[in-house]
Amino acid sequence: MPRPTAATRRPDRNRPLPVRRVPPRRVLDWLALGWRDLVRVPAPSLLHGVLVALGGWTTAGLAAYLPWLAPGAFSAFVIVGPVLCTGLYELSRLLARGATPGFAAVTNAWARDSRPLVRLGLVLLALAATWVVASAALFVAFLREPPATPLAFLRYVLVGQGALLFALWLVLGGLVAAAVYAVGAVSPPLLLGRRIGFRRALLTSVRAVGDNPVTMGLWGALILVATALSLASGMLGFVVAVPWIGHATWHAYRDLVVTDDVPLRYE
Repeated sequence: MPRPTAATRRPDRNRPLPVRRVPPRRVLDWLALGWRDLVRVPAPSLLHGVLVALGGWTTAGLAAYLPWLAPGAFSAFVIVGPVLCTGLYELSRLLARGATPGFAAVTNAWARDSRPLVRLGLVLLALAATWVVASAALFVAFLREPPATPLAFLRYVLVGQGALLFALWLVLGGLVAAAVYAVGAVSPPLLLGRRIGFRRALLTSVRAVGDNPVTMGLWGALILVATALSLASGMLGFVVAVPWIGHATWHAYRDLVVTDDVPLRYE
């Protein structure tokens, strides 16, 4: 009788969970459900948005002194967003169970066995740090001397001699963003709610995006628009956009991923 291999002993750990194919119109349902959760627990939800806005102002302050670092810094700020919404996923999870969660639920989400989420956060931080360094190196390589102000930097990039630089930066940034989006689309709420391996959660997220390219492409575009509008509003838009998108992401995960055979992480 042949000796069982690691793959035959633990087959489930080597493949993603099954995912559903959902139509693009479901994006509107996710937004409606996310807004409902935000209205039901406004205080702890909006706190997440306030903290992200504060982080945005800090990043903007850094950009005022180091304009060439700004593009990578803002991109990295967005990359780690999925993990920053962990408390929002927990609030939506408890609301779905009929509970009335508060601030304690947010802190408990991190105080419990959150090692998988911390691990995901470290992966995203590593990607973000790599992108910041690569982005800064790209601009330094092309710039003869650093611009004195952020406005001078934008003028150089958009209407000066930096058109090629900006195009190259967009292509590279798009590739990084696509990879991050694929692995982080539904993996944070999946890791929070179910006892699942880290690698399997990431593969499931990639599968959810790959099997629903139009729907998840539209969802990613909406997140991008919300981020752009929040930045244009001087970060104030994040106060509402972050909790809204965070809650909606939980419902997107529940809609996309079939978790019937995976035990709950917490009752």
